[in-house]
Amino acid sequence: MSVAAPEHDLATVREQAAQRFMQLGWPTTQWEEWRYTNVSSLAKTPWRRAEPSASVPEKSRHPEAAAELVFVNGNLVESRGGQGIVASRPELDRHFARYADYQRHPFTALNTANSTDGALIVIPDGAVVEGFIHILFVGDGDGVWSHPHNVIVAGRNSQVTVVETYVGTGAYFTNTVTEIVAGDGAVVDHYKIECESLAASHIATLQIHQERSSSVTSRQISLGGGLVRNEVNVALAGEGASVTLDGLFALTGTQHVDNHTVIDHVKPHCTSLELYKGVLDGKSRGIFDGRIVVREGAQKTSSRQTNHNLLLSETAIVDSKPTLEILNDDVKCNHGSTIGQLNEEALFYLRARGIEEAEARSLLVLAFAGEIIDRMKVDAVRTHVRRVMFEAMPQHLPKRPGETR
Repeated sequence: MSVAAPEHDLATVREQAAQRFMQLGWPTTQWEEWRYTNVSSLAKTPWRRAEPSASVPEKSRHPEAAAELVFVNGNLVESRGGQGIVASRPELDRHFARYADYQRHPFTALNTANSTDGALIVIPDGAVVEGFIHILFVGDGDGVWSHPHNVIVAGRNSQVTVVETYVGTGAYFTNTVTEIVAGDGAVVDHYKIECESLAASHIATLQIHQERSSSVTSRQISLGGGLVRNEVNVALAGEGASVTLDGLFALTGTQHVDNHTVIDHVKPHCTSLELYKGVLDGKSRGIFDGRIVVREGAQKTSSRQTNHNLLLSETAIVDSKPTLEILNDDVKCNHGSTIGQLNEEALFYLRARGIEEAEARSLLVLAFAGEIIDRMKVDAVRTHVRRVMFEAMPQHLPKRPGETR
């Protein structure tokens, strides 16, 4: 494999993106797509770039990964492994900013204009990457911002697993964009684990473009950050393509996490499955705003969208808005949403069998979140997510045999 960080002069694209951001401005709650999330604090902060001076937390690394890239404040500081992946300037020029729409989305424009580093991963046609590639982003310092821009291209009939992890210390701002391009028959397994500082802000855009018969699975895990916005946009642009989107957000204190997804069924015979779950405690607020679009020519579409939320306190708030936009009648689509508290009957059942109330509640919370966590195919990532959840919500999550906090 060969994994590289792009260092290219895309002056025209950057200038256009900078001009577009000036035209669009910072989004406000008057915008329909941003009505749940106020980013005025970001707009008022005099952000600055910073050199990569922070140490990299060892517990966030994955030494077992086939390749690992480490970025601090948006700058590449370490690169390990990676034989066999082609990463070159022509590939970056070909794909950079082509799929993530900076004309319409202000934070994508801001990223495109200001990005200094990011991961460029290109998998040749027919190649199968054993193990997984890990991209670690570390934020450090109050008032510091970074704009990582990642491009992941999976060639025809190739297979790859990529894990993005975001951690840090301080009141910084991460504004990241990841573009995934899946060629004909490609299989991509993607994870984004957001464990930022609780004082940090995190805005992320994931743009997925899929060709014929490709399969992409992306799992978005949000456990940290004070203000977080996750945008996931999928274009099923090839007949027979399929996508699975899983999301889990577990919040405490005053955390605010906004999940905004759009799956665009462009071609016929495509499939999409979407499941997002929220666990909210304290005075936290979570949002799921998901839209499935089925275009007029996308016959034989199959799509299911589900959002379930568990409130652990009377002061936590969740907004759920699943939406279907169907432009033809030869489809099979459904959506659903639930918001509730712990099941009292299930709690009583566990208590009746001698389990203490605190542990019983913990078991129910873990069972609720476990549907997402247990579907993760990478053992190291699954274990890491469980550990971070234990650290974030220790009063609600039990310790499993053999696990430490």
